[in-house]
Amino acid sequence: MPRTEFFALLTLLLAMSFTPGPNTVLSAALAANRGLNPALRFACAVPLGWAALFILGSLGLGALVLAAPSLGLGIRLLGVGYLLWLAWQLARSAQMAQASQDRLAIGFWQGLGLQFVNFKVWLLVLAIVGGWVTGHDNSLQRCAIVLPLLMAAAFASNLTYAMAGSLLRGWLAQGLRLLWFNRAMASVLVLTAFWMLLQ
Repeated sequence: MPRTEFFALLTLLLAMSFTPGPNTVLSAALAANRGLNPALRFACAVPLGWAALFILGSLGLGALVLAAPSLGLGIRLLGVGYLLWLAWQLARSAQMAQASQDRLAIGFWQGLGLQFVNFKVWLLVLAIVGGWVTGHDNSLQRCAIVLPLLMAAAFASNLTYAMAGSLLRGWLAQGLRLLWFNRAMASVLVLTAFWMLLQ
């Protein structure tokens, strides 16, 4: 892969993975509400979900989603519904004890499943497969370069947000700060859900 293509890919990955979205918001919220360890389970699931989508996209699933608009709409609607449900759960958590019970019990498997209905991840995977993999003679070699970069960007961004949430944990425990933090994070999830609907 030429150096210019590699740096273009790296720029896209960093921009898409570090800008706020469902994964990074949930990583920060989980760490702030439940601590760094529960957030790390989610943060480890994200790169595996991205990798699975990338592999499936490289094998032709991306072309199928683009060819069947109803399938893309179904993915978006599932994602919107799940994000709105998560936002509702998050907005009602006012104390760390509530969040550590059922309300924010989002772990590894939920994090993995979220990637399949996260439209931001689908857009990223479709862009990478279409721009850097398909139509090239060395597509397998390109996959071998893209896959670890994709996973590293996904993990690094979610770890960064989780660490930020964890650092805020003590400050958020005072008064109504956690409630307003959770409502702000829930608002980002709602805005993301509406953005998904408009795409």
